[in-house]
Amino acid sequence: MNAAAGSQTRVIRFAAGLIGFCAFLNLYSPQAILPLLSHEFGATAKDIATIMTASTLAVALIAPFSGTVADVVGRKRIIVTAMLVLAIPTVFSALVSSLHALIIWRFLQGLVMPPVFAVTVAYIGEELSPKEATSVTGVYTSGSSLGGFTGRLLTGALADAVNWRFGMICLAAMTVVGAGIVGVLLPRERRFVKSTGLLASGRQMLLHFRNPQLIATYAVGFGVLFNFIATFTFISFRLAAPPYSLSPTLLGLIFVTYLTGTAVTPLTGRFVGRFGRRSFVLTVIGIWIVGIALTLLQPIWLILVGLSMSACCGMLCQAVSTGYVAITAQAGRSSAVGLYVTSFYLGGSFGAAVGGYVWTFGGWPACVAMIAAMLAIMGTIVALTWRTTAPQR
Repeated sequence: MNAAAGSQTRVIRFAAGLIGFCAFLNLYSPQAILPLLSHEFGATAKDIATIMTASTLAVALIAPFSGTVADVVGRKRIIVTAMLVLAIPTVFSALVSSLHALIIWRFLQGLVMPPVFAVTVAYIGEELSPKEATSVTGVYTSGSSLGGFTGRLLTGALADAVNWRFGMICLAAMTVVGAGIVGVLLPRERRFVKSTGLLASGRQMLLHFRNPQLIATYAVGFGVLFNFIATFTFISFRLAAPPYSLSPTLLGLIFVTYLTGTAVTPLTGRFVGRFGRRSFVLTVIGIWIVGIALTLLQPIWLILVGLSMSACCGMLCQAVSTGYVAITAQAGRSSAVGLYVTSFYLGGSFGAAVGGYVWTFGGWPACVAMIAAMLAIMGTIVALTWRTTAPQR
């Protein structure tokens, strides 16, 4: 790699991390204040979890179409515009007077996010070699985890210091600033091959369903966010209740567990190169099962260890799976990644919705059993369907 190419890769690496940070800054920010919102709006845990379901369902619905449009229009323009527009529903979420209005704005917020998620990963897969793409996808995932942590922590802390509405407005302002930086730094796409039109791009999207490697990876993505949303939504209710009785600020601080994933996921490319994609992910899923089991124990420090293990393992699975989609799809990468995002966020929607019923039925132990079952399904899919080596291009 020459000096100019190395410099551009570093710029893309930084921009990808910032894009992930800004997107996930908004998406999961209510999780730290769900018990507070439940009290303010007089809603049950199951009903207030609809805030998370609404945004993830919206992402799932629009993701493949945003990829199809990006295959025609291009990459950078879509990414920066979506980041700017994302700030609008975030601001209006801070101005609501009812739970129903908040759910609507969270849904609209989710509609804007897929052009950020899907197109960024497609951009990485096109502009970089497979090895670099896996590494930079890890950086993007790290930025996402850092953004998710910051959004939750900032919203929780400001809910205690001022109010949660001010916290949402701060997140919107940070997103606008991030969009400006990405607009200046991110190089315009060079290897993008424009689709001949929306119909052609749509046909290419349908062809992805004939690729068993992609289908299997979509199923794994479904499970990853299913487990994440179920874990970090309902653990808040457990820790807000006695004997822990944590405040919104302290609930925000539990998401420091995300930083384990932030630190480790940039090394994803190295891990995959050494151990192989399939073997590595199977090992990670096994560790994830141990981590979620630890959250059943009473000492809060063991719960935090379990959450740290779960967060780290989930982000590693996400980085490997997302990168695998980007290098497996030989054409129509935006739509291929868009379908992955759809599956991923459908999993999140089901994790919140099904998790709400499971929580009502059996509390946190029932949620842990549900998550462990999903991890077992994911491991079976990887063991039976993933290739030992990735496609080359």
